[in-house]
Amino acid sequence: MRTKKNHLGFNFLIVIVLIFIQSNIIAQVKTLLALSKGDHILAIIDPITLKTKTRIPVGDDPHEVIASSDGKTAFVSNSYGSNPHEIDMIDLISLKRLKDINIQPLSAPHGLDFADGKLWFSAESASAVGRYNYTTHEVDWSMGTGQDRTHMIYVSADAKKIFTTNVNAGTVSILVDTLVKPRFGPPPPQKGQAAQSPPPPPFQPKAQHLWLQTVVNVGKGSEGFDVTPNGKELWTAAADDGTIWIVDLINKKTIKSPAIKAIGANRLKFTPDGKLALVSSLRTGDLYIIDVESRQLVKQLKLGKGCAGILPDNDNKIVYVACSADNYIAVIDLQKMQVINKIELAGPDGLAWAILK
Repeated sequence: MRTKKNHLGFNFLIVIVLIFIQSNIIAQVKTLLALSKGDHILAIIDPITLKTKTRIPVGDDPHEVIASSDGKTAFVSNSYGSNPHEIDMIDLISLKRLKDINIQPLSAPHGLDFADGKLWFSAESASAVGRYNYTTHEVDWSMGTGQDRTHMIYVSADAKKIFTTNVNAGTVSILVDTLVKPRFGPPPPQKGQAAQSPPPPPFQPKAQHLWLQTVVNVGKGSEGFDVTPNGKELWTAAADDGTIWIVDLINKKTIKSPAIKAIGANRLKFTPDGKLALVSSLRTGDLYIIDVESRQLVKQLKLGKGCAGILPDNDNKIVYVACSADNYIAVIDLQKMQVINKIELAGPDGLAWAILK
């Protein structure tokens, strides 16, 4: 007869096995997407073995990549090159390139995000942002920012807020989907004038959802940015003088910046727990690791001649950095603060996760 002790031990063993199987299943469906500007391909990389599983040709000027929420489709922006209206669409199940997305009359798509089941993008040449519905296969919404070189984009999970950096203007745009009530009648009376009583309107139009923009001044050359996990702050770094700007998203104004100069700053990302901010420099090849709470520099790693895209892992322990000028992706241990591996790739830039659901 099996004793109670043995029975408990057997159950414990089953639990351990199930956890191991589940962790392996999760690892198998998580894929690292990396763009090669040198070879004009999207590399599909196993994050466990760091081996490239396949290479899919994309447009001739790829910049950023994002995956759909279900992990089945990838999108690649081609900013200029031979077709400045092109966003590539890749089926990550069959590993085949699908029909390209044409964003005309907008042009030069760059920053990408995926929220509320739709693809959101910036259009540099048009100084605008747009939204692509890949169910109906159409760009179903766009809005101009009026700011020079609208570059990167971040969309809130509920798709009610959009943030962009405008590189040449040195500004951040905050776009908010706002319910605006209609206004009737003449303007309020001036001092000394009697109020008028106009006849009621023949109909009462409903309130409308309008996107209202607030523009916040930051530094010239601000490109990469990120929003803190609590949604209260936006950090961006200016390439020209290396200043890291912090925007208070509640009051929509800048607040005191860290005393750190990241000259040539290209991208900025927070770790998922919001404890560290990571800034890459395309000019110097340095990665700046900053403690968010204290605003102090924790470590400055020399990765090569120039680095761009940054992709933290969900475990807050590993980060991938595209060392564009040196033709590899650095794998960095954030606990040891050092490079622990490299993935060879010609001119890597945009990086993203695809998690199959």
